[in-house]
This record gives sequence, C-alpha cells and structure tokens, in this order.
Amino acid sequence: MAAQRRPAGPTGMTAGQPSRPEATMPDQAALPDTVSLSVGGRAVADYVWQPRLPRTVSPRPFLHPVRTLAGTEVTESMPEDHPHHLGVSVAVADVGGANFWGGRTFVPGHGPVQLPNHGTQRHHDWTARTSTAVRHELRWVGPDGTELLHEYRRIAALPLSGQAWALDFGFELTNVTAGPLTFASPATNGRLGAGYGGFFWRARRGDRRVHVLGPERTGERHLHGRRTAWLALTGSGTDPWTLIFVAADQPRRTDLWFVRSRDYAGVGSALAWTQPLVVAPGGRVRRRIVTVVADGRLRSRQVADLAGTVAAIPAEAAQS
Repeated sequence: MAAQRRPAGPTGMTAGQPSRPEATMPDQAALPDTVSLSVGGRAVADYVWQPRLPRTVSPRPFLHPVRTLAGTEVTESMPEDHPHHLGVSVAVADVGGANFWGGRTFVPGHGPVQLPNHGTQRHHDWTARTSTAVRHELRWVGPDGTELLHEYRRIAALPLSGQAWALDFGFELTNVTAGPLTFASPATNGRLGAGYGGFFWRARRGDRRVHVLGPERTGERHLHGRRTAWLALTGSGTDPWTLIFVAADQPRRTDLWFVRSRDYAGVGSALAWTQPLVVAPGGRVRRRIVTVVADGRLRSRQVADLAGTVAAIPAEAAQS
C-alpha cells in the first residue's frame, strides 16, 4: 500500500492545516457522536459523524435530520424501502469491489446479491468543528480492513435571503492504494439507468407529491441521467419545501444526475454513470454540491435565481 499522507482539501488547503487559527479541538472520546449545524441560531441539520450501524448498510457519516428554517424535515434515514439510505451522505456502490453504498451488490448475470463486501467510512481527525461548519478527515476501509481512500470533507450551513439556507458539501477522495482504484456503479456493471454513487440525498416524501425541476425540463423521466447545472425537488402538502442541488466548481465536468421522485424521493451526483472512473495511485476525486433548503414550493424562476446565487458562492465562504 502507498504511504499515507494528508490529502489537500477541496480548496487546495492541506488537511489538518486550517487557513486561520482554530480553537484547540477537544478530546474526540469526549465529543458527542452528532454535531448540530445552525443558521441564524436555528438548528437546521444534525451531522452524525460517528454512526453505530450494521455493516450491511456500509456505515458512514451522514446528515439527518436536515430541516428548513421553519423546521420541516427534508431527509429520511434508514427507510423501510432502502435501509441503507442515510439522509445526506457520500456513498459509492463499488470502489475496487468494496460496497460503500450499502445493501445488495449488482452482479452481472445474477442481479442484486447480498455479499460480505461492505466497506466503512471512519472518522479520523477533526480540523474544524463549529455551530456552522465542520471539516474532518475520514478513512474508507474495505471489508478486509484495507484502507482504500483518504477523504477530506467540508460541510457548512450558509445563510441566504428569505426562508432559505444552503448546505455546502465538499469532499476530496485520495487513492492510497498501490494501484489504480476503480469507482463503478450498478449501471457500469450492466444495470441500465442505475448509475448512482457519489453525493446522495434521500429526501422525505411521506404521502406528498414530489416534482422534479431542471433549467429547461421538468420531470424525473427527462432529468434522470442528464447533465445540468442544477436540479430541484419540490414537495407539496401542508408544509411544502424545495431543495435545489447545484453542482458547484464543475463548469466542464458536471456529473450526471441520478433522481427519483415516484417510488421514493432522492437526488445524487453520479461519479460513474456509463463508464467506471479509474483513479491512479495518489490521484484525487474532488466534488462540491451546494443545496438550497427552502420553505414553500418555489416556482421555476425563483429556483433558477437561487441556483445562480449559490453557484457564485466561493468554497472559501464555507470556511469563514
């Protein structure tokens, strides 16, 4: 295995060396397993950084619940239909043969099969932990205990005007193995349309109708597997909400969107849709998704305006 090193953060910052002095971090053993993020003094998201979960869901840090400013929950965790869906997380179905998504693995010629191949994402070290932002290092460990990836992750809750705020989620994965590491999906392994893997948000649907919006098209059928600058979900009912997902810092290689709105509500930015993503030893995969969380069912023009606003937010803003 390649020598371990501290990866650079999504903005070029070296993990463990914040851009400004930080308060001394407390002993990790004394910290609670969940960090609450706030906007304007309102708790809007809980980040479970040290989950205690069964191996079959591919244990990993996740955000749940995430709430609007009015308190409406817009995430689901471990629902009956997909117990391995954990609110907001980074999940990949196949990394060098290890399952970091959870649940069954799609095997060509056999379909979904339950295998003992589940990996775990483990917290390693904090670089920042406040009421508005967290930054930490993680280790992606395969089922045999081998470290495959080192991750630097940054999550921040940012205020916006009106009844909305933004969740800024950036991550960088570094291949620490001695050889090339392949990121794959059920789609690259033969299951058409199932190109999920990467940033993924399982939204709370309940009995409400969920609509899918894009810059030029609407509906799951027209936006699933498409490459657009943003994509939005809106939920109706007595407490309507809107989620706007913006592929920030990706002007030339915006990932295709994985979206579901009928059997369940969820959005992901897919790393490997039709072709596996192969990362050389020491190579990096860097992504940043900024999600607007708003009360009310916003109209297309309002969604487009907000998407443009958050797309212009520099990653450095989440570190202030």
